[in-house]
Amino acid sequence: MKSPAVRVMAAVEEDLAIETIMLAFAADPMARWTWPDAHQYLMAMPRMIRAFGSSAFSNASAFCTDGYAGAALWLPPGIHSDEEGLGAVLESTVAHSLAKETTAIFEQMTTYHPTEPHWYLPLIGVDPAHQGKGHGDALMACALAKCDRDRAPAYLESSNPRNISFYRGYGFEPLGAIQIGSSPTLVPMLRPPR
Repeated sequence: MKSPAVRVMAAVEEDLAIETIMLAFAADPMARWTWPDAHQYLMAMPRMIRAFGSSAFSNASAFCTDGYAGAALWLPPGIHSDEEGLGAVLESTVAHSLAKETTAIFEQMTTYHPTEPHWYLPLIGVDPAHQGKGHGDALMACALAKCDRDRAPAYLESSNPRNISFYRGYGFEPLGAIQIGSSPTLVPMLRPPR
């Protein structure tokens, strides 16, 4: 089977990346703990994706595979998620009963981010109809080649325990675990350059 082609996405394709990532995260433990109701999820998740990864579009580090089956939003060294936007999404969409827990999770996430220049992968996803066809592998290999060329580490947080072995296969190692109150476990992972 031929590996899916990967290309850089233009800013006008942002909505298409968001749609793919929304489908991919529809059963994600952390996303659905945060927004358990389908309507909540569908209203909040596009805003969360934008706040987390929109900077990838202005830095030529948003990638997709054929037919938008997979998308990955990478942030190069020195580029960050929209912290203010993330806070606004959480404040306006998360149930009051989970507000303190979600805030604590994001606070702990910041403690694991490397202090040295690094590539950050806030979001990667493959449309469930196309999973198991190499889209995630193609997206990961493409971006990690850039990390290695830059001799920079790569960092991510896995919100789904099923993905840990996938990331480990690309050289990511767990740094710890983030679990607050009733939340699922979020696993920060780091990959040194090769």
